Amino acid sequence: MENIWRENLSQIEIKSLNAYYDKLHVLKDINLNVEKGEILSLIGPSGSGKSSLLKMLVGLLKPKSGNVILNNNQLNYNNNSDLRIIREQIAIVFQQYNLFQNMNVLKNVCIAPTKIQKRNKKQVEEQAINLLEKVGLKDKLKSYPDELSGGQQQRVAIARALCLNPEILLLDEVTSALDPELVQEVLDSVRLLASEGMTMLIVSHEMSFVKEVSSRVVFMDNGSIIEINDPKIIFENPKEKRTSDFVGKILKDK
Repeated sequence: MENIWRENLSQIEIKSLNAYYDKLHVLKDINLNVEKGEILSLIGPSGSGKSSLLKMLVGLLKPKSGNVILNNNQLNYNNNSDLRIIREQIAIVFQQYNLFQNMNVLKNVCIAPTKIQKRNKKQVEEQAINLLEKVGLKDKLKSYPDELSGGQQQRVAIARALCLNPEILLLDEVTSALDPELVQEVLDSVRLLASEGMTMLIVSHEMSFVKEVSSRVVFMDNGSIIEINDPKIIFENPKEKRTSDFVGKILKDK
């Protein structure tokens, strides 16, 4: 990992980045800075590259060209030691909860810190209990995933990610698989993390939530960033016509 000094440090800097799925160009000349403690929300139509950008950050999609700088260090996504550092500093929560069905809630949250990070089991369990309490699930420690609602399972997935002690949390459509009445409990957990200063990149179709919680909003379309702006501007007075068309349709459909 190459150390690069610069005067104004962002936690994440993405410069002229391009990425492909086979021959499909899914991220096109992406330039983006994320400051520490910032809540950056990515919006746009399906297939616009939002989830691909999150997957690229954690190394699930390798960039073809361009640079990613994490905490002042330029990353090489083909280097295993860099990938380990990335996954120590960035955690991702997906739309699907991916919990282990044969483990109770507490074990689901503890397994990666103890097995992968080789941390002390007792200390990890104490942290996991605190995190589960934070997301409103302290009474579910011994429950199994099939005994939980979708919203509860998603909150376990958030606690599991946080138990890795990441500096940055990526949330990829974490409410889109949930029944409408379960969405709010997950968003409440995200609001709590936002209030505590966790740096987050959020892909979401919950526009009122995006407007409320975001420091800035990124509108993407066809693999490109079209506009980055304050949420009030994005939703009330966007600068780009494509942003205006998308937001207008979304708000009209609500």
